[in-house]
Amino acid sequence: MQQRQPLSLNWKWFRLFGEARTRILIWYVGVIVLFIAIAIPVIRHLIFERVEDRVKGDLNEEIENFRELLTDGPIYADEPTVQKLQRDGEAIPKGYPTNRKELSSLYEIYLSRQIPEDDTFLIAFLDGDLYKSSPRALPPLLDQSSELMQRWGNLERSQQGTQETQDFEVGTILYSAESIRLNGKTLGTFVVIHTTAGEQNEALEAFHVVVMVMVVGLALALAFIWLAASRVLAPLRTLSATAHSITESDLSRRIPAEGKGEIAELAQTFNEMMDRLQESFESQRDFVHDAGHELRTPITIIRGHLELMGNDPVEQQETVALVLDELDRMSRMVGELSLLVKAERPDFLQPETVDIETFMEELYTKATALSLDRDWHLEATATGQFMPDRQRLTEAVMNLAENAVQHTEAGDRITLGADLKQNTLRLWVRDTGTGVAPEDQQRIFARFARAAKQRRRSEGTGLGLAIVKAIAEAHHGQVTLESKLGTGSTFTLVLPLSPTGSISLKATAP
Repeated sequence: MQQRQPLSLNWKWFRLFGEARTRILIWYVGVIVLFIAIAIPVIRHLIFERVEDRVKGDLNEEIENFRELLTDGPIYADEPTVQKLQRDGEAIPKGYPTNRKELSSLYEIYLSRQIPEDDTFLIAFLDGDLYKSSPRALPPLLDQSSELMQRWGNLERSQQGTQETQDFEVGTILYSAESIRLNGKTLGTFVVIHTTAGEQNEALEAFHVVVMVMVVGLALALAFIWLAASRVLAPLRTLSATAHSITESDLSRRIPAEGKGEIAELAQTFNEMMDRLQESFESQRDFVHDAGHELRTPITIIRGHLELMGNDPVEQQETVALVLDELDRMSRMVGELSLLVKAERPDFLQPETVDIETFMEELYTKATALSLDRDWHLEATATGQFMPDRQRLTEAVMNLAENAVQHTEAGDRITLGADLKQNTLRLWVRDTGTGVAPEDQQRIFARFARAAKQRRRSEGTGLGLAIVKAIAEAHHGQVTLESKLGTGSTFTLVLPLSPTGSISLKATAP
């Protein structure tokens, strides 16, 4: 057997990338990376959207509180603030403000008790100008002269909106503005503003942590997947190593099939295949050995007689006759061996419609010609038609009949018969001869086998019963034997009817 060459380093790396576990890992990485590539922007968008929704809710709540103050007056104000306004001579409205002083008093009352959250600004406009803000320090983008501030100061109706900016420290501005109008003119505007940069940065930090955890988790998962794939696919590597270690002289190696699933089933299937191969190789080896042994005998006989043949014409004629007889036996043996080989081919049978009763009568007529001094009988003939290979089935029955002749004496009874039983057609040959010992009843169907304790009356090839078995199995049937020493034997061909076998019955026996 040719020795396997050691693999180079480059070839080992090439094989590593071609292994099933590597391909599984690559597919897993591809799927996870694709998932992460889709998930990261989606998660980022959802986080920002949740932040924006929460901020808009806070803005609306702030505006609703201010509207309640406008509608109900200073009932929400703390007592020190009201007293201070009264000392300063400010007008304290009882309801909706009707002039500039009343609105400024409401601004003071509301801004004195409201402490805005981070990045939130409360801005009060009076007559289009900035009156007061909380906190007092506003981002440069909200300078009093800016376009936004000018627009908010002169709003003619309440509104909510979003303003994108180029300032990374401010980000997007979310605002909700309440326009305070009197007699069709804008008296003032109250605006609640929130810049999203701070909260978005906090959300991004949390998001980055999540991404880092996902990346680390992915790396750990890939390591575990690599180990798990190696463990799961270990039987495949064992299968490959076992297949490489199998030689023609050693077919005994098997793979341990543990657990359940596809890998265990593959190992079991491989072992079953190896069982069949081993059996086939052993059968082939035994067949070649037996064939060589059987052919060696006539060759030895021919060589010995030819070497000893003299010049006497009578002796030469006897030697030629003996040599021709041995050559005929060898030719018959080769023909029977060829038949056994053909029995394994799908075109071995040529089915045709056969009448059972007529077929049995023909078999009986042919069988009686094998020996005229036997007591031949035909019994239990079934009626109907079926579709076997007529010639092959005739050959099988004739082999059984010839075998019966060889194991009986003059005057012994040999019976042929056929019947239908349990969806099968049974053809039998029964004799009252010497019988077959129990230990020989299975062995005699092997090639070149003969009963160990029986005396044969002809120089057969030892292939007759093997041919009978091959023909029966080609018809999806079997051959059985019932025998007792000293009382005779019954060989039965059991052939299944359609649809389980190749024989189709058109009419059954009454």
